[in-house]
Amino acid sequence: MELTLRELDTGDEDLLQALLESAPDYAVRVTGYPPGPSDALSLLMMRPESVPESHKVVLGGFEGEGLVAVVDLLRGYPQPHCVFIGLLLVDGSRQGNGVGAAAMAATERYAAQWPEARRFRLAVVDTNAAVLGFWRRMGFEPTGESRPYRYDHLESTTRLYERDLTTAG
Repeated sequence: MELTLRELDTGDEDLLQALLESAPDYAVRVTGYPPGPSDALSLLMMRPESVPESHKVVLGGFEGEGLVAVVDLLRGYPQPHCVFIGLLLVDGSRQGNGVGAAAMAATERYAAQWPEARRFRLAVVDTNAAVLGFWRRMGFEPTGESRPYRYDHLESTTRLYERDLTTAG
């Protein structure tokens, strides 16, 4: 399976919101709540203060005209050689069918255009540990780093994972 990636912007907000709402379990696991009505806009706009707007990229993975996956990237975060994956989410009706692996492969091809990029990095919230099998299959290994995580009443821990950019998933 091969996906077509394109950068999403605020004109894609409704399409992105529908994808986020198609997989409500993710939001519940990391926030304690189902997706909210402004989650797509938040995903498109939010980034750490230290990251320039031009280094925040939200990619849509399309099969034909249909959005089947989204990948949120931060170029050069937290170090210049890193590409931080803030989110990789597959449409709820397509999960378990290879779409996530195809999205990761397409993301690697996309990130390879950044000459400074050497490593992928991501954080997994313990309450979302169900995704660890996927990330391990994609070649990610724990760094040993962890941080407290809090979203409203949900308290957990995030654990950091990395892999080389050139490692096939």
